[in-house]
Amino acid sequence: MLRGVILVFLAVLAFNCRGGLVGGMYTRDGLAYRVVEPAGGWRRIAFEDNDLAWLSAQGHVIAVNATCSGHEDPQLEVLTNHLVIGFTDREWVSKKKFELDGREAMRSQVKARLDGVATSLDLVVLKKNGCVHDFTYVSPTGLEAAHQAEFDALIEGFRQERTP
Repeated sequence: MLRGVILVFLAVLAFNCRGGLVGGMYTRDGLAYRVVEPAGGWRRIAFEDNDLAWLSAQGHVIAVNATCSGHEDPQLEVLTNHLVIGFTDREWVSKKKFELDGREAMRSQVKARLDGVATSLDLVVLKKNGCVHDFTYVSPTGLEAAHQAEFDALIEGFRQERTP
């Protein structure tokens, strides 16, 4: 079942590499931001429309993306809802606003199904300097705590350095 969650998630996203990560600094087309990479058994993978993504040995996924054009100025709630397109039976466990890198961000926990597979999502969205940043932690329902600390560290360590 765990493999099913990951295989379904991978099937939704095609592989593509858009930029580079060196020493915790991601750069692409004038955009630069810092992240704390997940430690302990994570493997870097590539997804279309995501800057960075990692897969744990247990099948959990952490993904990071920035969009700096073509998004107009939607509210954080709208941006969050966009991240769950394709998921069914959505149950919003929590939503809260907080400060991230000097700006208001929204963090949401959602239980949902992807192609019938029970999945838990931890989503963070942030708008800063014309860019929309989103962070996603996907895990099988009931196993969220296994890698929550790595996702939390990635969020807490995020800093946008430059924009295009």
